[in-house]
Amino acid sequence: MDYTSHLLLFLLALIANWFSALAGGGAGLIQLPLLIFLGLPFPLALATHKVATVALGLGATARHLREGHLHWPMLFLIALAGIPGVIAGVFFILDVNARHAEIALGCLTLSLALYSWVKPELGLKPNSKNRHALGFAIGGVVLFVIGFANGALSAGSGLFVTLWLVYWFGFDYRTAVAQTLVAVGLGWNAVGAITMGAVAAVQWSWIPALLLGSVVGGYLGAHTSIASGNHLIKRLFELITLFMGLKLLWG
Repeated sequence: MDYTSHLLLFLLALIANWFSALAGGGAGLIQLPLLIFLGLPFPLALATHKVATVALGLGATARHLREGHLHWPMLFLIALAGIPGVIAGVFFILDVNARHAEIALGCLTLSLALYSWVKPELGLKPNSKNRHALGFAIGGVVLFVIGFANGALSAGSGLFVTLWLVYWFGFDYRTAVAQTLVAVGLGWNAVGAITMGAVAAVQWSWIPALLLGSVVGGYLGAHTSIASGNHLIKRLFELITLFMGLKLLWG
């Protein structure tokens, strides 16, 4: 690839990860399809995307640490429950029809947009709940399932985590997005990238530009999220989940 192509990859990653860091997920909505459009077959594009999105977590973590937005017990729960699911999902997708999995995930993603839209007050104000032993256990089981989807498709799983933290644990959208970006963007994606890299090929020559774009986009998106109100984040979340679901169904 020439200089222009690497610049295109950088801008692609920056835009995709800016949106993802602002809304709490959705980098795969832009980045993964465009990697395929640029010539990579699906397995190679998926593995390359997974490696590149680790940098999203690095950029977002750096910004949210400065603001003190991180809820460490919740980050630990997301990592502990979700990482085994991520590993299982990577191995699962190798033997499953990816198109069937995309359709199922598309239907679920559309349901996220609909649910958030019909609940106008959801996630606008914090309302601590289910933060006891049984609540954490149920929350962890669901996070495992979402982690499985992250390992299998890397498309929209961060959005599921964001809404689950809002719905089940009562976080407001801005705080939920911060936990998602760190635990999923850094923890889950790093494990998924290592696992995928061990069992599938990666387009390593594209990685430097994608990593740089992911770091910068993650930092700028986290900054925008901090500066924005929950109303804007909620609306953007609904918009991205709507387009993510439609894209998955369309193929």
